[in-house]
Amino acid sequence: MEDSYKHRGMRRSLLKTLRGKGITNEAVLAAIGKVPRHFFFDNALLEHAYQDKAFPIGEGQTISQPYTVAFQSEKLNVKEGCKVLEIGTGSGYQACVLVEMGANVYTIEYNKVLYERTRKFLPLMGYRPRFFHGDGSKGLPRHAPFDRIIVTAGAPSVPDSLIKQLNIGGILIIPVGDNERQKMLRITRIDEKKLKKEEFDFFSFVPLKGEEGWGR
Repeated sequence: MEDSYKHRGMRRSLLKTLRGKGITNEAVLAAIGKVPRHFFFDNALLEHAYQDKAFPIGEGQTISQPYTVAFQSEKLNVKEGCKVLEIGTGSGYQACVLVEMGANVYTIEYNKVLYERTRKFLPLMGYRPRFFHGDGSKGLPRHAPFDRIIVTAGAPSVPDSLIKQLNIGGILIIPVGDNERQKMLRITRIDEKKLKKEEFDFFSFVPLKGEEGWGR
């Protein structure tokens, strides 16, 4: 795995694209500028690694579009040392960005093949979030509460389990909608009973599998 001057130049070009699309959080941009996204691609597909688009990774899943990763990370408002739960490990790219931002990352993946692949691969890159296999729609109650929760799959509604696992002042970012497109929501837990909900742009994610998602 080599991260050459050429690769770093391609990342700088990607950052210009993200800035042009409205990403302003310097911590997010710095993290994306550090994560070698081409490590997730075969050599023959290198030209795709730093294009602002999603790409198939097998098992019906994709490595997320860099803009989507940047948008969710920006709206998550991650601080150094934040305890973050990621629902949907996938390729692990989003988890790497969060680790670079100084988050203490717990990540859960529904698909066993992807879980096994990613938990072995990310440490080879130097990234060591805490990996879990299971139904992410129900969160990770034994390790709750969390300061931040990020869902990287489209949900039919906001799972109650995730709300319950948020700290006071905690933030949940989740795309909610149908199988075609979802609206990005940010839910902030003000106190034990009060929530603040904000709505942003539409995106298109793979379905959130699980009991509080689209089923199995």
